[in-house]
Amino acid sequence: MTIHKEGYKTIAIATTVFAIINLVSFYFISAGMPLVSLLLFILTLGLLLFLISFFRIPNRQLTIQENAIVAPADGKVVVIEEVQADEYFNDRRIQVSIFMSPLNVHVNRNPISGEVMYSQYHKGKYLVAWHPKSSTENERHSVVYRKDGREILVKQIAGALAKRIVNYLKAGQTVKQTDEMGFIKLGSRVDLLLPLDAKIHVKLGDKPQGGVTVIASW
Repeated sequence: MTIHKEGYKTIAIATTVFAIINLVSFYFISAGMPLVSLLLFILTLGLLLFLISFFRIPNRQLTIQENAIVAPADGKVVVIEEVQADEYFNDRRIQVSIFMSPLNVHVNRNPISGEVMYSQYHKGKYLVAWHPKSSTENERHSVVYRKDGREILVKQIAGALAKRIVNYLKAGQTVKQTDEMGFIKLGSRVDLLLPLDAKIHVKLGDKPQGGVTVIASW
């Protein structure tokens, strides 16, 4: 396991705060109220370990398959439905949505290899990530990939806790399947808009792993 670069500054600040709190506790609280000092140490250590865990990148055998559309994120499949596309496309698409809790790995990965045709950030609200309107009203970043003349759209969507979406892609880039596309801090959601003839390999409630689980094929 390694730590994502997006977490370096946050973890450094959190570690400094952890050290200061516990040094103050040791010198001014521990002698008179040792139990309080111990509880404070356990609580702050737990929060620090959670923060480090949030930015983790686990060692995985990533899936590289020519005709596969791989999960761009860890989480839980909360939507599989046919929808009318509202951005870039003007046709109907299959939407697959993955909800990411704060406990999930938050690295986002390219679902396919190909050319980036579109990469656009949108300001918006911070509705809870499972809200039906979060896909169109929340802060989000949309990317369209093209491979062999076929295109899919991936949306990184901020949730009620997620306050920063990071995306590394620009239109015109050629990218590889499972390489990093970005990162979302705290709870959030990722939507895929796929062609209607895509064969879906997951069902509601499934818990895919980013870069590993095959969501669909074509």
